Amino acid sequence: MKVEIKILEDIIEPYAIIYTSALTDEIQKAATLISIQENAVPVMLEEKIFMLKPDEIFMARVENNSLAIYSESRRYLCKKRLYEISEILGAGFMQISKSTVVNLSEVDYIEPFFNGMVNLKLKNGLSDYISRKYMKDFKRYFGL
Repeated sequence: MKVEIKILEDIIEPYAIIYTSALTDEIQKAATLISIQENAVPVMLEEKIFMLKPDEIFMARVENNSLAIYSESRRYLCKKRLYEISEILGAGFMQISKSTVVNLSEVDYIEPFFNGMVNLKLKNGLSDYISRKYMKDFKRYFGL
């Protein structure tokens, strides 16, 4: 792999652009190493890799055997597993079902649903159900 570094005085924050014909594991590892930030999550959108900070993430959800990461207005894909993302994101996030982790600071409201289910709505309009298994921890967190 060729590497070129240019020093420009007017650049405030360093950034890297990687030109490649395909997104390989080697390229993904390089991008992750270059952009490592504490608690940042590597995500993909249209063959580009972005590093999202936890406060930019509203929800992580398993969809069709892939992990989707939702920000305020975008849906990204992530190669990590849900439990790995939960560990990276930390205390401000909670698992609400077998397949979903949410940012607790982005909860807009919750509403009862049939059969004792509860629907959780996030500030960006996304919603998911809180399963009974995770309801106790959710209620305890919000003092309900």
